[in-house]
Amino acid sequence: MTQRLIAAMLLLGAAQPALALTLDEARHQGRVGETFSGYIAARQQDSETLALVRRINDGRSAEYQRIAQQNSLTTEQVARIAGGKLVERAGAGEYVRGLNGLWMQK
Repeated sequence: MTQRLIAAMLLLGAAQPALALTLDEARHQGRVGETFSGYIAARQQDSETLALVRRINDGRSAEYQRIAQQNSLTTEQVARIAGGKLVERAGAGEYVRGLNGLWMQK
């Protein structure tokens, strides 16, 4: 019985990444949107969405810092350039936050 419990816990733990919300899923579900700041923002405030936003934005921040150092720019400059491109590339039906702070669906 103990072996079965351990096996079940291992299977559950291994399955967690597969169950995690992806950025594409969150975009298509309207849970997040792109902003001109270069970072995604949560449109829904549930824990799964907020965890995704933190994870994605942490990764973007690190990448923006790397690019900034290579190009003698500030991280904020790189983030704004990326933000403009990400908002422009957002797909039909996805949300973007305008310069006025309001969400718009493309």
